[in-house]
Amino acid sequence: MTASTDSNVKQKLETLVVEPFPRPLGDFARIRIDNPGSGTARVEFGVPVARIAAELVERIESQSGVGVAISQNIVAHGVQSQLKPLPGIRNVIAIASGKGGVGKSTVAVNLALALKAAGARVGLLDADVYGPSQPHMLGVVGEQPETTDGKTMAPVEAQGLQVMSIGFLVDAEKPMVWRGPMVTSALNQMLKQTNWDDLDYLIVDMPPGTGDIQLTLAQQIPVAGAVIVTTPQDISLIDARKGLEMFRKVSIPVLGIIENMSMHVCSSCGHAEPIFGEGGGQKLAEATDVRLLGQLPLNATIREQTDSGRPTVGIEPDSALAKPYLDAADAIALELATRDRDYSAKFPNIVVEDS
Repeated sequence: MTASTDSNVKQKLETLVVEPFPRPLGDFARIRIDNPGSGTARVEFGVPVARIAAELVERIESQSGVGVAISQNIVAHGVQSQLKPLPGIRNVIAIASGKGGVGKSTVAVNLALALKAAGARVGLLDADVYGPSQPHMLGVVGEQPETTDGKTMAPVEAQGLQVMSIGFLVDAEKPMVWRGPMVTSALNQMLKQTNWDDLDYLIVDMPPGTGDIQLTLAQQIPVAGAVIVTTPQDISLIDARKGLEMFRKVSIPVLGIIENMSMHVCSSCGHAEPIFGEGGGQKLAEATDVRLLGQLPLNATIREQTDSGRPTVGIEPDSALAKPYLDAADAIALELATRDRDYSAKFPNIVVEDS
């Protein structure tokens, strides 16, 4: 096989679109001809694919006629220009909302579990200091992080996630009567004094709103991208847009919008009804030129499982209820991986020579 044929193989794979990803492989994967003349290639994905590795190999080979081996290598993406990425964390993703009551924390924990299920190393920082809910949602209320030096802490391990929350450090029954600077200081300590261990993604469950606390956090946490959670109703969309614009003002890329409670699914008959309105998330995405990353259902089972410390994606990753979260997590990872379109700085030039 000639170098020209090897180049054709590489080009064919780079332009291939394979489910579940809607973009050509060359946009988010490195294609390498390991053995010139062999007619085979290695595809190194920039998104987590361990969960569907076998299916991807089958799809790529059947569509291209090329034998492939696949792997994943999730790299660190850029953050705000004045900040540096943190040790042990490749990418911080903020999950935010313009207002409370949209199910942001439920979305955050299930997205974190979905990224973990996809094959990534994932952490979850509960940044909602006034209302920390992740210890309860993950079934680790009463746990305390361990320290060996009195200065740094090990994250609490919960359902395969590395987790940190103010809920581990204070009495859960007492209200947090703190001013903004105290909250900011506490969150910076949790973020920077936790010994995060080689994370591909740290999901940050942000406080709701767009006030001083949120703005300060956005300016001090090195964030690779933000995801805005909203419901379809107009009042939620108005506040969601404010949250989106806040991130843009501090130069944090908005990866897209997740519409939660998109459809109410009756637990008795399965009838689906858009009780909070319909199409709001898509309209907001189009108006702000971002992607609609997913539409998640309003379902009593999801609420019951999360309230019991057993989030849906964690206990039933293959269920129909978990699938929208898994799809949304794939969309988030893909959007982040394709944000930096110029891969020349990340990967060396591939030169195929005659053997």
